[in-house]
Amino acid sequence: MTARDFRTIALSLPEAVEVGHMGHPDFRVRNKIFATLDYPSRGWGVVKLTLRQQEGMVKTHPAMFAAVKGFWGRRGATTVNLRAATKDAVREALTKAWCNTAPKRLAREFFAPQLANNARRGPRIGD
Repeated sequence: MTARDFRTIALSLPEAVEVGHMGHPDFRVRNKIFATLDYPSRGWGVVKLTLRQQEGMVKTHPAMFAAVKGFWGRRGATTVNLRAATKDAVREALTKAWCNTAPKRLAREFFAPQLANNARRGPRIGD
């Protein structure tokens, strides 16, 4: 996966925009950051997950995802090793990060069909 792929997936989410922050591109929904690119260095990204989501992504894909070191990692910030990552795994992580950050009403509107299907099958998409 490339930085371009990460960017394309992030910007495909509703109302997502790219803005610079502390020398790195970041991706926002309604002015709130849900992901960052080229942090901690080129070839990496960061997604804003819950601790439960972070644990699941790291356990399922340990070569692709890791908790950010320090305070932010203990709050769910998760690094993405783009060289090891697959588009499907990154799409899942970015979607979760977007859902965590977007206003709940917007997230419900965007994921209404999936949420209805998941209510019959199990955990919601943000889990």
